[in-house]
Amino acid sequence: MENGNLSQGEGKDPSAFLSEIIGNSVTVKLNSGVVYKGELQSIDGYMNLALEKCEEYVDGVKKRSYGDAFVRGNNVMYISAD
Repeated sequence: MENGNLSQGEGKDPSAFLSEIIGNSVTVKLNSGVVYKGELQSIDGYMNLALEKCEEYVDGVKKRSYGDAFVRGNNVMYISAD
C-alpha cells in the first residue's frame, strides 16, 4: 500500500484471484523448476490443478505438448496469470 492507495494485487484473497483466472492462460512453475503453460480449467483448495492446451518447458526450452495435464498442488511453486 502506497500513500493509502491499493497497488495492483494488494487486498485480494488468493482464492478469489484463482477463481477469476479459470479459463485463462496461466504459467505454473513447479518446485523442480519445470514450467507448464496452458489454460487453467480447475483448481481446488490443495492447489491441485487441471490445465488444457498445456506445454512443458524445461530450462526455458519447450519439451512437450499435452492436451490435458493435472498437477498435484504440493509441487506448485507459483501460478501466474498470462
